[in-house]
Amino acid sequence: MTHFFETYGAMLVQAILVHLAYVVTSVAAATVVALVLGILLSRAPSIARWMMPVISISQTIPGIVFIGILYLYLGMEPITAFTALAIYAVFPILKNTYAGLLGVEEKYKEAARGCGMSPRQILFKIELPLAMPTIFAGIRMSTVYTVSWAVLTAMIGLGGLGEFVYRGVSTNNSTLTVTGAIPAAIMAIALGALVDWIQKKVTPRGLQEVKD
Repeated sequence: MTHFFETYGAMLVQAILVHLAYVVTSVAAATVVALVLGILLSRAPSIARWMMPVISISQTIPGIVFIGILYLYLGMEPITAFTALAIYAVFPILKNTYAGLLGVEEKYKEAARGCGMSPRQILFKIELPLAMPTIFAGIRMSTVYTVSWAVLTAMIGLGGLGEFVYRGVSTNNSTLTVTGAIPAAIMAIALGALVDWIQKKVTPRGLQEVKD
C-alpha cells in the first residue's frame, strides 16, 4: 500500500483536484444558465411546450458521444470538458427550475400583487423562494451526475479520476479502478451534502420553519 501511494499519490491528488474543478465550474455555470432559462420559459409557456421535450431528448445523448464531437471542434483543451459537462449539467436544473416556478400557487402571487409588488419583486421575493427546494433538488442531482460524467474526460486525455478508472479497466488492475472510483463516490456524497447546506443557508427562515 505504501509503495502504491508513493507511486500514484501525487497523481491521485492532481486527478481529484482536476475532477473537482471540472464539477464545480461546470455546475456553477450551468446553474446560472438554467435559472435564467427556467425563468424565461416559465413566462413563455408556448415556447416551453415544445422546448422542454427537446431538452429531455437531448439529455439522452450519451456523454461520450457529445464529448467526442466537441473534441473534434475544440481539441484536447479543458474548455472541451467544461463545455460538455456544463451543457449536460443544465438539463436537470432547468427542468426543476421550470417545474418549481410553475408549481407556485397562484394565490401567493395574487396576494403579492394585492400588496402592490411589481412582477420583479414577485419573482425574487415570492416565486423563487417558494421554488427553492425544487431548484436545489435539481442542482443536487446535476452535481452528483456531473461527478460521474466527469470521468469521461479522461477518455480524451483531459485528466480527472477517470484516468485511474480507465487505466485500471484497460490493464485489468482492480486496484487502479477502485482508486479512481472511491474518491469519485466520496466527492459526489460530499458535494451533495454541500448543496444541501447551501440550500439551508439561502432559504428564508420562515420557509424553513414551515418545512420543518
